[in-house]
Amino acid sequence: MVAEVEEPCSLPMLSVDMENKENGSVGVKNSVENGRPPDPADWAVMDVVNYFRTVGFEEQARAFQEQEIDGKSLLLMTRNDVLTGLQLKLGPALKIYEYHVKPLQTKHLKNSSSQRCQIEVVGLKNKINM
Repeated sequence: MVAEVEEPCSLPMLSVDMENKENGSVGVKNSVENGRPPDPADWAVMDVVNYFRTVGFEEQARAFQEQEIDGKSLLLMTRNDVLTGLQLKLGPALKIYEYHVKPLQTKHLKNSSSQRCQIEVVGLKNKINM
């Protein structure tokens, strides 16, 4: 007997592909190749700094270092935090939030929800087989 556990785990498909635009809005497809853990929640401050340097925000990356923004902090940032809290120029700050912070948050949320669903399914299968 197989139990289906689709309803609580089904999530709408979210696209986190970043567009190719000028001034750093090109996404880094495989962060493992760049020396960072794949999950931004595991990034140290220097991982965050290096991420923004890699995507073309050398000057703005220093603000993340000065404010000691690690991966967990990055994932908690709001649009207002990026636009005002880091004291960046408005243009780069908007691009950083829209093309990088927000997609990283979306990707992390999607991945953590998917992992949680897998754990729930395994747990239910174990209960059924007992």
